[in-house]
Amino acid sequence: MACGVGVIGAGTVGSGVIHTLLTNGDAILDQSGQTVRLRHVADLNLEPLKAFDLSGVTVSTDAKALIHDPDVSVVCELIGGVEPAKTFILEALRAGKNVVTANKMLLALHARELNEVAIENGVDLRYEAAVAGTIPIIKALREGLAANHIQAIYGIMNGTCNYILTRMSLEDLPFDAVLQQAMAAGFAETPPDLDIEGHDTAHKCTILASLAYSTPVKLDDLYVEGITGITRQDVAYTQEMGYQVKLLAVIRKVDGEIEARVNPTLVPEDHLLAAVKYEFNAIYVESDIADATLYYGRGAGKLPTASAVVADVVDIARRDGAPAPVPFRYAHEWPVREMGLLCGQYYLRIVTEDKPGVLGTVCGILGEHGVSIASCTQKDEHGPSPVNVVLMTHETTEAQVKAALAEIDALAFITEPAHLIRVL
Repeated sequence: MACGVGVIGAGTVGSGVIHTLLTNGDAILDQSGQTVRLRHVADLNLEPLKAFDLSGVTVSTDAKALIHDPDVSVVCELIGGVEPAKTFILEALRAGKNVVTANKMLLALHARELNEVAIENGVDLRYEAAVAGTIPIIKALREGLAANHIQAIYGIMNGTCNYILTRMSLEDLPFDAVLQQAMAAGFAETPPDLDIEGHDTAHKCTILASLAYSTPVKLDDLYVEGITGITRQDVAYTQEMGYQVKLLAVIRKVDGEIEARVNPTLVPEDHLLAAVKYEFNAIYVESDIADATLYYGRGAGKLPTASAVVADVVDIARRDGAPAPVPFRYAHEWPVREMGLLCGQYYLRIVTEDKPGVLGTVCGILGEHGVSIASCTQKDEHGPSPVNVVLMTHETTEAQVKAALAEIDALAFITEPAHLIRVL
């Protein structure tokens, strides 16, 4: 019996899924032994569908009719956003339909509820495409690394930010100039806030943290910092020190708590993540049995994301109507660790008037707060005043660094707030 697929939403990803199902049926049959057929497409705007030969496929503007179509056994929700996507998914699950979605925002906010409804109704809820596009990271965590304790996950999961930071590094360009070029080239949304402020990465971080540690993680509990504060000076100075700036999702378990955060991070040049350039994504996983593994590929885009959606559909089709496999369950209730407890090294750039005693005062305040300095360099290539004092700390805590910087920023000779970047 053929597996019938319904697609709600024929936008960028939805049209990619339609294209894949219509053109790669032979590959799908070879890999799964099952015939997977597009049965129904629903979208309020039917104009883009004229580009496809949809002979034999029901086309409508009614998502609920698609959900209850007896020829549809797998519903692909690809409209994005919270509502009406959540309502459609819940209705499909309660109707006994398997669901595949790429909706990272919805999952970051409501994964627990959606998962419970899927379990109650004995159906699949799959969302490989919601995190890092074509990269099979969810399958890796749920299957390939199922025998492991996950020690840490470090993810470059937003192509817009990585594209901007790469060009700043390679071409010595300012942030605003690269952002405008990225928007013109289609690498950044308009407006780009969800990407550059770190929220898109935070959605994915929430999903991975929950999967890695079998615990619910609330989006509001994450520390989220985007790349808008990264300057060409920071990129150049840290490059001289042997680092690349990357926007990372960092996920670890520390003393019975989950460290889950998104922030610009200095990655050593010899680390595999430092070599990930332009719009590509990569996720580096450390685990106790498998050791370190790296997952790399395109994190977004019409066809890469569609590939992940259809892969989930194929996994469902392989069951050939058999009961859904054991679903993901929340086995723990680990709290999210407070950011002030974070322990690590820090890059600091202090912008100050060039006066005697400045460096001694700054270093003294850092010392009073228990922040030890590993290196210190004065950068004054643009004139006598103000100057940039670049410091690298030894390992310390976030709370100690932040307390010291609050005092330093209040000094009369400091000309702008200190710049801080955490080190991997």
